[in-house]
Amino acid sequence: MDPAIVSFVIISSIIGASLGTFTGLVPGIHVNTLASIMLVSYPAMESALSGLVDPEYVSAVVCCCIMSASVVHSFIDFVPSVFIGAPDAEDAVSILPGHRMVLQGRGMAAVRAAAIGSLVGCSVAIVLSVPLQYVMLNGAEEVMDRLTPLVLIVASSILILNEGRKGNMMWGVACFILSGAIGAMCMFMPIPAEGILGEGTLMFPMLTGLFGIPVLVEAAAGKGIPEQRDDEPDPVGLMPGIKGVVTGCIAGWFPGITSTVGASMSACFMPENRPERFISTVASVGTVTSVLSLVTLSVSGSGRSGSAIVIGEILGDGLDGFMSEGFLMLLLATATASVLGYGLTIWSGHMMSSLVTRIDERMLNKAVIILLLILTVTTTGLPGLLVLAGAMAVGFIPNACGTGRTVLCGCLILPVMLPM
Repeated sequence: MDPAIVSFVIISSIIGASLGTFTGLVPGIHVNTLASIMLVSYPAMESALSGLVDPEYVSAVVCCCIMSASVVHSFIDFVPSVFIGAPDAEDAVSILPGHRMVLQGRGMAAVRAAAIGSLVGCSVAIVLSVPLQYVMLNGAEEVMDRLTPLVLIVASSILILNEGRKGNMMWGVACFILSGAIGAMCMFMPIPAEGILGEGTLMFPMLTGLFGIPVLVEAAAGKGIPEQRDDEPDPVGLMPGIKGVVTGCIAGWFPGITSTVGASMSACFMPENRPERFISTVASVGTVTSVLSLVTLSVSGSGRSGSAIVIGEILGDGLDGFMSEGFLMLLLATATASVLGYGLTIWSGHMMSSLVTRIDERMLNKAVIILLLILTVTTTGLPGLLVLAGAMAVGFIPNACGTGRTVLCGCLILPVMLPM
């Protein structure tokens, strides 16, 4: 690969990392939204870059920026989830163990666990990308597609049976079905979701109602957030991140299997008693999924995320073929983003932990709840507010009935199963 092109890929990756940091830290703004904006503005970017970069590589350089933003977002989005309870689809269930660690003064241990898990997951996923692409291009794709319904049924059964072991089978099934009904409504019904800031996605109020606000309300009765210490440089080691790679390979191909679902399935077979190890596995799965979306895109032509779909739209057939140049450029951008993402996650954690300890926890929780309500109205309007109310009604059931929140992942699994 031309050294000049490598330089542009790295520069593009650095720009993407800064954008991914912004989307990761600001609740309600997802990297998929950023990718959509870049797709719309691509003609202008193509014109601006045509004098600097060989026209043949312009589309790949822009896509490297999007890929870098997506990877860094997958690193950093854990930070606001754990400190202020604003959930993302990929790590929603990690809010509760993460917030518990914050209340123990170990918020930075949670952040470092997530950063290590993401870095390990991303590194291994990059190494596996080429052999996985080869296997998929040589017949494995059709086999995996046929297995999709079975995998989703098994995943659902594991989540529900896990609650059954706690004596909460009925409530587990009820929460799975109710959350799935809300998810199906948001995904399939023609509900307008336009607020003051334009058209948003109903996924945000749904996840906020199911996972975010209930945790914040329950934490509002706390005694305040203690001083956060940072005396555990490596609280988890490599193993949780490696476990995340295994389930991340599943989540990277099968729709509906998010990092939270994958980590929960992994915990059923290989239980983790320490919250930081569970957090690290969730983070690893999320980042592995983000990386392996490239393999899925290059093999099937379909993306498993908004960012992957946009990359496919811009690059077209630039990803076709085994180890195509576009594919290798995106892997280089991913590797650059993983290094930047690790450092930016630690920096973000320090910034956020310093902020929350200066503010009364109850006041902070109330302020965040108000912020989430405002974001819901401004991005999705009245329909989003109604979805938020319905999701909150379901989101309070697990704590009231003694069941885990993992079954609420039915909001993502059940809608995918319905068309089948």
